[in-house]
Amino acid sequence: MKFNSLIPELSVTNIEKSKEFYLLLGFQIKYERKEDKFAFLELEGNQIMIEEINDHWNTGRLEYPFGRGINLSMTISNIDEYYQKLKDQKIVFFKKLMINRYQANETIYEDKEFLLQDPDGYLLRFNN
Repeated sequence: MKFNSLIPELSVTNIEKSKEFYLLLGFQIKYERKEDKFAFLELEGNQIMIEEINDHWNTGRLEYPFGRGINLSMTISNIDEYYQKLKDQKIVFFKKLMINRYQANETIYEDKEFLLQDPDGYLLRFNN
C-alpha cells in the first residue's frame, strides 16, 4: 500500500457513524484497528484517517464543528458525476457545485468544486 506524504487524521465522536458517512461518499476502508476505533480510508488516492476521540492527540477542547479554519481539498476524476451521485443520495452540501478561479503567479486555474461537512463538522472540499 502506498501512503501519501500528508495524511490528515481526524478525531471523531463516533467511529461507526463516521465510517458509515465516508463509505456513503465512496471512500474505502483500507485497514482498521477496531480495538482502537481507528480506520484508514481512501477515495481516488485521497487518504484520511479517522479515530474516535481518545485524548491522545487533543491540544484543546473539541467542540462542534471540528476543524474550524481548515478544509480538506480532494481531487476527484469526474467531479460532475461524483456530485450528482452524492446529490442523488440526498447528501447535504455546505456549498453546491461551483466554478472558482484561483491565480498562482501568472497562471489562473479554474476549479469546479463543492463542499460538505462530515458528521463532526469537518469541511470537505471536492474538486476537479
